[in-house]
Amino acid sequence: MSKLFEPATLTTPDGTGLMLRNRTVLAPMCQYSVSARDGVPNDWHLVHLGARAAGGFGLVVAEATAVVPAGRISDRDAGLWNDAQRDAWKPVVDFAHAQGAAIGIQLAHAGAKASTYPWLPAQAEGSIPLADGGWETVGPSTTDIFGLERPHAMDLPEVQASVQAWADAARRADEAGFDVVQIHGAHGYLIHQFLSPLTNHREDAYGGSYENRTRYAREVIKAVRSVWPDHKPLAIRLSGDDWVEGGWRLADTVRFVREARELGVTAFDLSSAGIGAYHGPSGPGFQVPLAAAVREALEGTDSFVTAVGLLTDPAQAEHVVVTGQADGVSVGRAALKDAHWPANAAKVLGVARDGNPRADQYWRAAW
Repeated sequence: MSKLFEPATLTTPDGTGLMLRNRTVLAPMCQYSVSARDGVPNDWHLVHLGARAAGGFGLVVAEATAVVPAGRISDRDAGLWNDAQRDAWKPVVDFAHAQGAAIGIQLAHAGAKASTYPWLPAQAEGSIPLADGGWETVGPSTTDIFGLERPHAMDLPEVQASVQAWADAARRADEAGFDVVQIHGAHGYLIHQFLSPLTNHREDAYGGSYENRTRYAREVIKAVRSVWPDHKPLAIRLSGDDWVEGGWRLADTVRFVREARELGVTAFDLSSAGIGAYHGPSGPGFQVPLAAAVREALEGTDSFVTAVGLLTDPAQAEHVVVTGQADGVSVGRAALKDAHWPANAAKVLGVARDGNPRADQYWRAAW
């Protein structure tokens, strides 16, 4: 039996839980495909996410989806700040469910890393000029660490309005039928900018001490959890380590995930970095120790911890789960190459044909 292809349950406040058919998660991967630049998902999102649901993932997580227009990484990002976007997500959700997959959405605000050109071939790099449709960015503090246009430091009303925007987007995610909301707290985006001393130089209640720097993240979690139904799990993605002295470190993450669990987060995805030059490890599974440390910190709390980052080989992914380093694996770039990564991995790992998560229409390919 493959541990990776055993069912898993994501804990919920009401005790019902969300059952996943296996422990493979499609990591949220930006598609930069909203050509209308209005945040409304389209046929590309249906085909992209639907193919991975048909390919056997237990949980499919839609790309970083902005809670406000100014929170988009690029002008071609998806959003969930209005009802038209909510309604456009519904058929994507329905199709994923029809394939037997659970589906989540990663809510995001890019903060100082917003208003950049989409990461696509033949595109310019850096900030989009205001004259070309870019916009003024915001952050906890003014900084040039990203090599982009400097953001303006959010005042207290802006911080409070931002927290409400996360809650409003989560409410729309529920109305669209999503099973999971994943809060994006990683990769140098707004929540991470508040967490890290490298980008948070505030001198008010949102800066300075660990307690203050984590305040915004805690407020976002509370606001989202207050509108997110008790029968649905809440997740968060974190950069477990900035890999920079004086930045956000693994010890901070371990402390914070315990607090987040008390606030109602039950699923944790551990990535790393995103602020400043990269000084961390590399190679297959290089971030697995971060997930292992978080899983150990949350032992006994019925949390679901996933590892992510160059997890491409089925045996490697199985090893991560079997050895207890994580409860599941998030697969990103490998799934861009192979929409059927879980189904093919199940075959490699010896899962019986009648237990392969491949869509019924593809059964003839299950040898």
